[in-house]
Amino acid sequence: ITSEYIKNWRPRYFLLKTDGSFIGYKEKPQDADLPYPLNNFSVAKCQLMKTERPKPNTFIIRCLQWTTVIERTFHVDSPDERYNEWTEAIQMVADKLQRQEEERIQCSPTSNIDNMVEEEMDISTTHHKLTLTHDFDYLKLLGKGTFGKVILVREKASGKYYAMKILKKEVIIAKDEVAHTLTESRVLKNTRHPFLTSLKYSFQTKDRLCFVMEYVNGGELFFHLSRERVFSEERTRFYGAEIVSALDYLHSAKIVYRDLKLENLMLDKDGHIKITDFGLCKENITDAATMKTFCGTPEYLAPEVLEDNDYGRAVDWWGLGVVTYEMMCGRLPFYNQDHEKLFELILMEDIKLPRTLSTDAKSLLSGLLIKDPNKRCVHRAYLIPPFKPQVTSETDTRYFDEEFTAQTITITPPEKFDEDGMDCLDNERRPHFPQFSYSASGRE
Repeated sequence: ITSEYIKNWRPRYFLLKTDGSFIGYKEKPQDADLPYPLNNFSVAKCQLMKTERPKPNTFIIRCLQWTTVIERTFHVDSPDERYNEWTEAIQMVADKLQRQEEERIQCSPTSNIDNMVEEEMDISTTHHKLTLTHDFDYLKLLGKGTFGKVILVREKASGKYYAMKILKKEVIIAKDEVAHTLTESRVLKNTRHPFLTSLKYSFQTKDRLCFVMEYVNGGELFFHLSRERVFSEERTRFYGAEIVSALDYLHSAKIVYRDLKLENLMLDKDGHIKITDFGLCKENITDAATMKTFCGTPEYLAPEVLEDNDYGRAVDWWGLGVVTYEMMCGRLPFYNQDHEKLFELILMEDIKLPRTLSTDAKSLLSGLLIKDPNKRCVHRAYLIPPFKPQVTSETDTRYFDEEFTAQTITITPPEKFDEDGMDCLDNERRPHFPQFSYSASGRE
């Protein structure tokens, strides 16, 4: 089988495993001693397409990973090999995995799960009063997406304002986002840094997960940059320094962020950076440790991710380079609507730096956007905020999209709770989200 990526056809020897792994080697592997694979794809939930372009007997595997559709193209010697040996086998494995997933969701055994929930009792139920949906006043819709909505709320007992992120369990399970959601929950519970959004509480009802977050009302950097087109080098330097501080903190905690983009960078009321959305974080990554998962937003993917190589913390410095370039230049360093062409640019093209940039700015961007992750560098600085959002109160939402803030809030009524205050989860959904509830009171 020949595998194609970007413009080059590369001969590969592939093994298809029953767990969906589709593993490629440069040399023909021997059963007794398998070499380290060059490629490691998954055919779970894939689409298969046969084509005669750019060569006869070609097929394409398309997968949805996180929010990104990726395609891998393969060429074989004959139509019979394409159908009988590869596409039929791949489809059989994909169908089997789909059936197993549906059966697991519908028929999960409850005895072991119940024991696990008892042993790993939620922190908020063992030390603090359980926080529930009726403990808050719901004031204004801040955002809305596939998985749920974000609402400005006021805690009745304290009068403090928070942003409540309400996610639909059914959608999370259906879209296979349970692992990412639980990763976000763990990272939020275990981190505390001035430039990372903090979690106050988390709890769940029968059909919803609720994160009660620090309310950050200075708006997304994307919002401000779309208004101003470019930021000054001074302003960019300030934001960059705070992002570096936050990434250094995450890396010291063995966490790689992996999803740095303007939409995930917000400003607080004083103009400081707040990084949000920790679903794509990877935990327990040390200096030498690496990952292989193909994930992230296409325009921000580092070259080593696209090349299917192991990658590490340097992907975050590439992401910093992309957002820094956007801030100073008003555009992405690499862009094409066609993802294959975009990936080719990221892998092969040198960055183009405007003449108007200072020598220091050019040096910074050139150092961050180096293709080789081992040579990628980061500069550190600590500065005073050059911009302060003009918010007048805690309920001022001028930096959020009016498409959301003008809407009337609709909240699904809270589910019934048992006499001990624990949410009465049905057995179908409880196994997916053990130890989710949380209160930050014990850390403050």
